[in-house]
Amino acid sequence: MQLTEPFEIGGVTIPNRVVLAPLAGIGNWFVRLQAKRYGAGLAVSEMVSSFAIHHRNERTMAELLRIDPRERAGGPVSMQLFGQDPAVMRSAAATVAEAGADLIDLNMGCPVPKVCKTGAGAALLDDPDTAVAVARAAREGSGLPVTVKLRSGRRPGSTDGLALAHRLVDEAGVAAITFHPRSAAVQHRGTPDYDLAARLVASLDAPVILTGGLSTPEAVAAAAQRTGAAAVMLARGALGNPWLFEQVLGVRVEAPGPEEVLAELDWVMDRCVEHLGADRAGRYLRTFYPWYVERLDLGHERAKPLQRALQQTASVAEARSALVEAGAVAAAA
Repeated sequence: MQLTEPFEIGGVTIPNRVVLAPLAGIGNWFVRLQAKRYGAGLAVSEMVSSFAIHHRNERTMAELLRIDPRERAGGPVSMQLFGQDPAVMRSAAATVAEAGADLIDLNMGCPVPKVCKTGAGAALLDDPDTAVAVARAAREGSGLPVTVKLRSGRRPGSTDGLALAHRLVDEAGVAAITFHPRSAAVQHRGTPDYDLAARLVASLDAPVILTGGLSTPEAVAAAAQRTGAAAVMLARGALGNPWLFEQVLGVRVEAPGPEEVLAELDWVMDRCVEHLGADRAGRYLRTFYPWYVERLDLGHERAKPLQRALQQTASVAEARSALVEAGAVAAAA
C-alpha cells in the first residue's frame, strides 16, 4: 500500500491516504481547503456540536457548517459531530447531509472535560451502548457513510477502544475508524501504542485511519508500515505546515523558505477575512501567526518581538504592517 493510492470509505472514493484531522476551533473551510491545496485526500471539519445544529444555532449554521465549493476539487468533505443523544444526532446528521457533506465523522475520543462531562467525546468509551446508538442514528439520519474517531481507552492501559471499534462497525454500520492509540487521559503526551493500532487493523473489517504522533514524514512512514493502517491522519504537525502533506506524499523534500511561508500566511489572511470579515479575522488569526513566524527562521531575537507584536494587533492590516516593520517581508523578498 502506498499513501498516494486511492481508497474507499463506505463507497466514497478518497483520492489518497493522507487526511487532515478535525482540528478543534481551527478546521474551518479555508483550513480544509489549504490542506487539499497541498495534497490531502480528505479533510475533516472541526468538531461541531450536534445540539447546536439541532437547535439551529446561528453561528454554527452559518460558519461551522460552511462548505466552500473550492474544497470539493481536492476530494470529499467530512464534517465531524459530537454529542451523546441519539435523537439529536439523527437530526443533526440529516442537516449536515443537507449542507452537502460527503461523510460524517463522530468524535468519541475528545478528552476535554467540558465535552466529557456531558457524556460525549471520550466519555462514550465508557458507555459503548450509547456510542453504538449515536453512530447508528447518525448513519440512519444522514444516509451518509459514518466514521468514528476513537482513543485506545479513557485511562492509561485501557484498550476499551478496540472493543468499541468492533461494535461500531458490526452493530452500527460504521464505515471506518480513526484510531489514536493513546488514552484520553494522557491527551497528546507519551508515545502512541502503534502495536495496539496494528492489532485493530488486523482484526477490524473496516479501514483504520491512524493518527497520533505523526508530525514528520519519517514518523508517518514508520507508523504506517508498522501498523498497516489504511490511511494516516495529520493533526498538530500540520498546524501552519501544509507542506507536510506534500512531504508525506513524496512530492516534496525541502522545507519552505521564508518567501513561501509569508505567501502562504498572506493566503490564510485573505481567506480568513473572506470567512469572518476584517474585524473578526484580525482577532481570530492571532492563533495562526505563531505557527508561521516559527517557520521564518528569523532567530530568537527577531522572532520574539514579532510574535508579541502580532498578538497585539487588532486587524489584518496591522498584522501585515507588523511583518513589514519586523523586516520579515523584506528579508523574504
